[in-house]
Amino acid sequence: MDSISNMIIMLKNGSLAGKESVSFPYSKMKNAIAECLKKEGYVKQVSKKVKKGFPTLEVELVYVDKKPKITEAERVSKQSRRVYFKMKDIHSIRNGSGLLVLSTPKGILSGKEARKEQVGGEALFRLW
Repeated sequence: MDSISNMIIMLKNGSLAGKESVSFPYSKMKNAIAECLKKEGYVKQVSKKVKKGFPTLEVELVYVDKKPKITEAERVSKQSRRVYFKMKDIHSIRNGSGLLVLSTPKGILSGKEARKEQVGGEALFRLW
Protein backbone atom coordinates (compact mmCIF):
# COMPACT_ATOMS: atom_id res chain seq x y z
CA MET A 1 0.00 0.00 0.00
CA ASP A 2 1.01 3.58 -0.60
CA SER A 3 2.64 5.04 2.55
CA ILE A 4 0.93 8.46 2.19
CA SER A 5 -2.47 6.78 1.78
CA ASN A 6 -1.73 4.70 4.84
CA MET A 7 -0.80 7.84 6.80
CA ILE A 8 -3.97 9.80 5.97
CA ILE A 9 -6.21 6.77 6.61
CA MET A 10 -4.54 6.28 10.01
CA LEU A 11 -5.13 9.98 10.81
CA LYS A 12 -8.80 9.71 9.81
CA ASN A 13 -9.43 6.44 11.67
CA GLY A 14 -7.57 7.63 14.76
CA SER A 15 -9.58 10.85 14.94
CA LEU A 16 -12.91 9.06 14.37
CA ALA A 17 -11.99 6.55 17.09
CA GLY A 18 -11.25 9.39 19.53
CA LYS A 19 -7.53 8.67 19.86
CA GLU A 20 -5.31 11.39 21.32
CA SER A 21 -2.39 10.66 19.00
CA VAL A 22 -1.41 8.42 16.08
CA SER A 23 2.06 7.15 15.20
CA PHE A 24 3.47 5.70 11.99
CA PRO A 25 6.91 5.03 10.46
CA TYR A 26 8.97 8.17 9.89
CA SER A 27 9.88 9.62 6.50
CA LYS A 28 10.78 13.14 5.40
CA MET A 29 7.69 13.28 3.17
CA LYS A 30 5.33 12.24 5.99
CA ASN A 31 7.01 14.76 8.31
CA ALA A 32 6.51 17.56 5.74
CA ILE A 33 2.84 16.57 5.30
CA ALA A 34 2.30 16.49 9.08
CA GLU A 35 3.92 19.94 9.44
CA CYS A 36 1.60 21.28 6.72
CA LEU A 37 -1.42 19.83 8.56
CA LYS A 38 -0.15 21.38 11.81
CA LYS A 39 0.18 24.79 10.11
CA GLU A 40 -3.42 24.52 8.87
CA GLY A 41 -4.74 23.45 12.30
CA TYR A 42 -5.68 19.84 11.54
CA VAL A 43 -3.15 18.37 13.99
CA LYS A 44 -1.88 19.73 17.29
CA GLN A 45 1.67 18.47 17.61
CA VAL A 46 4.17 16.57 15.45
CA SER A 47 7.16 14.81 17.00
CA LYS A 48 9.79 12.30 15.87
CA LYS A 49 10.38 9.46 18.31
CA VAL A 50 12.29 6.18 18.31
CA LYS A 51 10.36 2.99 19.12
CA LYS A 52 12.16 -0.38 19.16
CA GLY A 53 15.11 1.12 17.28
CA PHE A 54 13.01 2.54 14.41
CA PRO A 55 12.12 6.22 13.94
CA THR A 56 8.39 6.96 14.15
CA LEU A 57 6.33 10.08 13.66
CA GLU A 58 3.82 10.79 16.43
CA VAL A 59 0.96 13.16 15.59
CA GLU A 60 -1.48 14.59 18.16
CA LEU A 61 -4.99 15.03 16.76
CA VAL A 62 -7.28 18.07 17.08
CA TYR A 63 -10.88 17.93 18.31
CA VAL A 64 -13.38 20.81 18.21
CA ASP A 65 -16.18 20.47 20.80
CA LYS A 66 -15.29 16.75 21.16
CA LYS A 67 -15.79 16.26 17.40
CA PRO A 68 -12.79 15.31 15.25
CA LYS A 69 -11.38 17.95 12.93
CA ILE A 70 -10.53 15.23 10.38
CA THR A 71 -13.65 13.28 9.44
CA GLU A 72 -12.89 12.28 5.85
CA ALA A 73 -9.79 11.88 3.69
CA GLU A 74 -9.47 11.22 -0.02
CA ARG A 75 -6.29 10.39 -1.92
CA VAL A 76 -6.19 12.34 -5.20
CA SER A 77 -2.90 11.30 -6.82
CA LYS A 78 -2.19 7.59 -6.71
CA GLN A 79 0.80 5.52 -7.79
CA SER A 80 -1.16 4.36 -10.82
CA ARG A 81 -2.51 7.81 -11.76
CA ARG A 82 -0.75 11.07 -10.93
CA VAL A 83 -2.90 14.22 -10.84
CA TYR A 84 -1.33 17.65 -11.30
CA PHE A 85 -2.99 21.04 -10.76
CA LYS A 86 -1.94 24.34 -12.25
CA MET A 87 -2.16 27.33 -9.94
CA LYS A 88 -5.40 28.54 -11.54
CA ASP A 89 -7.01 25.08 -11.13
CA ILE A 90 -6.59 25.01 -7.32
CA HIS A 91 -9.96 25.72 -5.68
CA SER A 92 -11.27 25.56 -2.12
CA ILE A 93 -12.44 22.21 -0.75
CA ARG A 94 -15.93 22.03 0.82
CA ASN A 95 -16.42 25.81 0.62
CA GLY A 96 -13.23 26.48 2.59
CA SER A 97 -13.85 23.89 5.34
CA GLY A 98 -11.52 21.34 3.73
CA LEU A 99 -7.87 21.19 2.78
CA LEU A 100 -6.00 20.21 -0.39
CA VAL A 101 -2.37 19.20 0.10
CA LEU A 102 0.02 19.53 -2.85
CA SER A 103 3.60 18.55 -3.55
CA THR A 104 5.09 21.62 -5.25
CA PRO A 105 8.59 22.79 -6.24
CA LYS A 106 8.51 24.87 -3.02
CA GLY A 107 7.76 21.81 -0.85
CA ILE A 108 4.55 20.37 0.58
CA LEU A 109 1.93 23.15 0.61
CA SER A 110 -1.78 23.49 1.24
CA GLY A 111 -3.99 24.74 -1.60
CA LYS A 112 -4.20 28.24 -0.07
CA GLU A 113 -0.42 28.52 0.31
CA ALA A 114 0.15 27.21 -3.23
CA ARG A 115 -2.16 29.90 -4.66
CA LYS A 116 -0.39 32.52 -2.56
CA GLU A 117 3.03 31.32 -3.76
CA GLN A 118 1.62 31.04 -7.32
CA VAL A 119 2.78 27.47 -7.88
CA GLY A 120 1.03 24.30 -8.97
CA GLY A 121 1.99 20.70 -8.34
CA GLU A 122 0.89 17.16 -7.69
CA ALA A 123 -2.31 16.96 -5.65
CA LEU A 124 -1.64 14.45 -2.88
CA PHE A 125 -4.94 14.31 -0.93
CA ARG A 126 -7.99 16.19 0.39
CA LEU A 127 -9.13 16.39 4.02
CA TRP A 128 -12.31 17.69 5.61
